[in-house]
Order: sequence, then C-alpha cells, then structure tokens
Amino acid sequence: MYRSLFPREMFTDLDRLQRELSTAFDPATGIRGRGRGGYPAVNVSSTPDSVEVVAFAPGMDPASIEVSLDRGVLSIAGERAASLPGSDARTTVHVNERFAGRYRRVVNLPDDIDPNGVSASYRDGVLHVSVQRRAAAQPRRIEVQ
Repeated sequence: MYRSLFPREMFTDLDRLQRELSTAFDPATGIRGRGRGGYPAVNVSSTPDSVEVVAFAPGMDPASIEVSLDRGVLSIAGERAASLPGSDARTTVHVNERFAGRYRRVVNLPDDIDPNGVSASYRDGVLHVSVQRRAAAQPRRIEVQ
C-alpha cells in the first residue's frame, strides 16, 4: 500500500496559512481597496447628499449592534454568539465557517459630514447607516450677471 510521508491536512493548513498571511500584509488602497474578509462585510457608497454604509450581519439582534461616530470615524461593533448544533461532549465539529465572537469595523468618513445627521436601521440582516453631508459643502451653481 502507498503511504504518504505527510498527512493531507498539513498541505491544507499550509494553504490556509499562506492565504491568511497574504491578506494580512496586503495594503488596502482606501475606500476602493479589496475586501479583507472582516465581519460584517461592509459596502461604502457616496451621494451628493450623504455617505451610505451598509453592513451585512444576518442573525443579529439590532440592540446588540453598537454604531458610533467620533471625529469622522464611523465604528460598527458588537458580538455574535457561537451556535453549533449538537454541542455535547461527543460531538466533533469538522468545519465551522460561521464567524462568532466580538467584531469591530471602522470606516473613515469625509470631512464634510454632519455628525448630527446620522441614522441607522437594521432589516433582514442588513444594517444601513446614512450620514448626511453639511449643507454648506454641497456644490452649487452661481449665475454670472
């Protein structure tokens, strides 16, 4: 019989380690940078009137999500409890890809936001945070007479 010198799982573990190291040291290019795989996944968009931040966090209690804005930095934080089926001593979990634990995502916002114009809503597993821009910062057309 053929026997391998190295167990198969070792190569799987090495591949996972290589992916984690490459994403940890990969420089982000600002708002348009590649995703780093954090939880929750975040989309950031901008309109002339507001900055829209959408975080995908299914199965969360809206009361457990902390949203704060401090000096132009929007923070989304909280904790997601582990929920494994069959959690007795005889159960062995082979694959667990669902994130569990504390999380924190931070988004730097532009200078023209209004800290008093922030609203957040959570529906169907999606957190939507809208931050209004200051009225003075809006572009306007000036007629020449």
